[in-house]
Amino acid sequence: MTEKDSTYHSKYMHRCFELAKLGESYVAPNPMVGAVLVYEDRIIGEGYHQHYGEAHAEVNCLNSVSAENQHLISLSTLYVSLEPCAHFGKTPPCADLIIQHKIPKVVISVQDNFHEVNGKGIERLRANNIEVITGVLEEEGKELIKHFLFFHQYKRPYVTLKFAQTKDGYLGIKEQEVKISNELSKRYVHQLRAAHQAILVGKNTVLSDNPELSVRYWKGKNPIRIILGNANDIPADFNIFNNTTATIFLSAENKQALNVNEILTQLYHKNILSVLVEGGADVLQQFIESNLWNEAYVITADKEINEHQSNISNDNLIKAPEIAGDIIHTISLENDTIQLLKNTHDLSFT
Repeated sequence: MTEKDSTYHSKYMHRCFELAKLGESYVAPNPMVGAVLVYEDRIIGEGYHQHYGEAHAEVNCLNSVSAENQHLISLSTLYVSLEPCAHFGKTPPCADLIIQHKIPKVVISVQDNFHEVNGKGIERLRANNIEVITGVLEEEGKELIKHFLFFHQYKRPYVTLKFAQTKDGYLGIKEQEVKISNELSKRYVHQLRAAHQAILVGKNTVLSDNPELSVRYWKGKNPIRIILGNANDIPADFNIFNNTTATIFLSAENKQALNVNEILTQLYHKNILSVLVEGGADVLQQFIESNLWNEAYVITADKEINEHQSNISNDNLIKAPEIAGDIIHTISLENDTIQLLKNTHDLSFT
């Protein structure tokens, strides 16, 4: 591929990524995918996977082509951020649709590692004399759908931890509601929730905070609520029993608590690709100690715990978990600092 071709392909693949992101929060357990149809350096169609179970990006892209441009489809290049599917799932194979439209060239960012596809779409296209170019902006494409790729490679959900702490290292005070992070950070957290298929907390967090675990401060679909514990231990009028999203309780029959491996195995079998673990302190610590986490967002407020109340007994303070990882980036939201950490010792995938 020449440098000119690379620049040309990158331009339209970036557009595929922009489109794909519009499906974030709505397509899981499917991946986000965008598609663009180009004729002589002019986009004549584009689309993305909008909702799970509905039309894929390629279908929406081809359906968007105007009547006056229909005759150009068989002379155009299709750009797609993920390998077209080759199997019958919720919808027919996109590879067959491309073949039917006699599209001569397909440019792909990432090969699909789902076992029903995994190169079969590319093979089918090439077997029908379609030119296929792969690996365009591949690392960027993989980052976009890292939850999906990780889930299918390692047979467990992608785990993101999140907690807010005071600058002296505390999550809060027992049996008290303590607001640590600011309103901007709250919106940021709701954005994180929208980007994950599920959110996980322990029973004690539900009992002490009565949280909604929703994305009411951000646009998106409410994540599935995963509660570690028994539903019978939670009052029936608590927020987690409202009908805004599904709530799943995970508990062990013969012992007090599930270990992290057991939790992730159950979530895998429920087809949950990604989970945001928000607490409490014990639950976060279990994930950290098990080393079964991928990323962590640590929000540190510019205030100490004793600013909330004087003469607090140390026994009533909730210490923030200790976590180590590679700092990917740091942002400031007014007086809060948010660090994104990657697990240094986590499994890597290609």
